[in-house]
Amino acid sequence: MTMAVKRPKAGRILRWGAIMLCAAIPAAPPACAEAPHLPALVEPASSEHHPGKIVFVQLVTPDLATAKPFYAGLFGWTFHDGQFGSTLYADATLENRLVAGLVQRPLQQNEQRQPLWLGFFSTRDVDATAKAAVQQGGKVLFEPHDIPDLGREAVLEDPQGAVFAVLASGSGDPPDYLAGAGEWIWSSLITPGPDSAAAFYQTLLGYDVFEAEPDAAHLIVSSDNYARASVNGMPGKADHGHPHWLNFVRVADAEAAAAKAVSLGGKVLVKVHPDRDGNMIAVLADPLGAPFGVLEWPESDSKVIGR
Repeated sequence: MTMAVKRPKAGRILRWGAIMLCAAIPAAPPACAEAPHLPALVEPASSEHHPGKIVFVQLVTPDLATAKPFYAGLFGWTFHDGQFGSTLYADATLENRLVAGLVQRPLQQNEQRQPLWLGFFSTRDVDATAKAAVQQGGKVLFEPHDIPDLGREAVLEDPQGAVFAVLASGSGDPPDYLAGAGEWIWSSLITPGPDSAAAFYQTLLGYDVFEAEPDAAHLIVSSDNYARASVNGMPGKADHGHPHWLNFVRVADAEAAAAKAVSLGGKVLVKVHPDRDGNMIAVLADPLGAPFGVLEWPESDSKVIGR
């Protein structure tokens, strides 16, 4: 793997991450078809597209009032609130860059559902991607639909049960660059069948697949010579665990971030430890139980993969 740093051109400001009020909710009602106009993914619009890249990450939570101060205290995010009908949502920004969206979906009586961070993968054709997912054994949880000014999107489930979303942006995709502290830097699929899972996403999103280590259940998927995510086997003997995508935020000090999360009411799910490259990593949960990761990432390392 050849490392090089790519950054956006000076002065280029990206306003991306429109709140996807309905697509993030697999059980959303038909009324969600009447979606509001939301900000474009990229302004000004471009012709840049990176199929397979996670271009947005969104939290679906039962309580925004609890979630917002946690992430503000942990990552320094600030929030801009909005409402569509009875649905509350918020933009999360960092130094005037929009880094995430949060949507409130209250729990119904006797409903058991864990809050989650949902990643949206870029694709040029949402309908074709959804059809291919079904043909490969996956499911469509929320049918493809248009969001004015934003693009077309759908929520899918892979054959092993991991939930993810796809988006065909109407304004192009954000360029590839190394995320800063407090921004999303990486995503990992945790699954009992990494080989078959990687093949599924390769078919859907056109990835190249690389082995991170010989004989290791750890694969890297890439597009445009850029590493996009990893596909990992279940840790230890947890082959019975539920497959899921886990998204990571870049931090300067994973140990300090974990301690701060606990002080803010969160939990440490996987204690701080070095990853395969020796960088410190941890898996945390916010006070409502939504899991996410924190990861130290050296400035000298980008996601560029040399062929």
